Amino acid sequence: MTPPESPQTRTARRSAQTATLAEIAREAGVSAPTVSKVLNGRADVAPATRHRVEGLLRAHGYRRRRAEATRSPLIDLVFHELDSAWALEVIRGVENVAREAGLSVVLSESAGRLTPGRTWADQVAARRPHGVILVLSELDESQRALLTSRSIPFVVMDPAGDPGTDVPSIGATNWQGGLAATRHLVELGHTRIGAITGPSRMLCSRARVDGYRAALETAGLPVDPSLVVAGDFHHDAGYRLGVQLLRRPDRPTAVFAGNDLQALGLYEAARELGLRVPEDVSVVGFDDLPVARWVGPPLTTVRQPLTEMAEAAARLVLDLGRGDAAAATTRVELATSLVVRSSTAAPSKLSDQRALEKS
Repeated sequence: MTPPESPQTRTARRSAQTATLAEIAREAGVSAPTVSKVLNGRADVAPATRHRVEGLLRAHGYRRRRAEATRSPLIDLVFHELDSAWALEVIRGVENVAREAGLSVVLSESAGRLTPGRTWADQVAARRPHGVILVLSELDESQRALLTSRSIPFVVMDPAGDPGTDVPSIGATNWQGGLAATRHLVELGHTRIGAITGPSRMLCSRARVDGYRAALETAGLPVDPSLVVAGDFHHDAGYRLGVQLLRRPDRPTAVFAGNDLQALGLYEAARELGLRVPEDVSVVGFDDLPVARWVGPPLTTVRQPLTEMAEAAARLVLDLGRGDAAAATTRVELATSLVVRSSTAAPSKLSDQRALEKS
């Protein structure tokens, strides 16, 4: 049990903190109240002054004292986009953990940008939440420094890029998932397999298509670059790029769609072109959203444990808030798994013959 802090120790600690603030104020050429405003995320500080003070706070390694006592009962959950069933699964997972901890969840969106704007960082600093979870997003150096100086822990879920070894993150085995999806199609007998990827700037998207390529190469099949088209993880891209692939005279007999929304767009493209799933084209998605089992035909997909990933991210951010040193460098990848339903089958001989006649 930690012994109570003596009055002398408490006085010395307060004096050291005051001296540090005073030193930062002198170096910045501002008053101590101005430094306090910056620390508290107040908006009434000139941008140039804020930048100068925050630079000195970083240089001095200053952190807010007694951060736990000043935190609001909130977890900030940040999405780069908030417009799909994918996001609902993540929200559900974070809410499960937050509810148990007596916390609420604040949602925000960075309007498609992978890095939230500066206004967002100031608002988070003013709210002083228990922690921040960024989904398919990342922070720039100034935002990381702003949160660190206020002792606001943050975790990245499904990082957009390499978060670095010093940023706690939760992800999934995307490469293994892409490998499993494509291997399943190869084992069914498909040799001409297309792929609709996600954005190339996203780490998860690159890992999935790398798994696709690895499966083809392992099977001794050529990787045809013309059959790999870049999407954006949205339904419209699956439809548009699906039409592009399926109108080819040498069209693929199977497509790995990269995520479930693009797979559903591909379904629509096939229907419009008079093709049947899976008789004329097999389709595999990624995510295993609830809708995947109810569409016709039910979608073969790679299950990404989104709710479990979100729960793990929320627990990790709470561990960081409690000062768990081991959590500070935690990087976790939860396993993906192939869920086989009715959207995949062996290639039809008639379909292969038609493709050969048109080539």
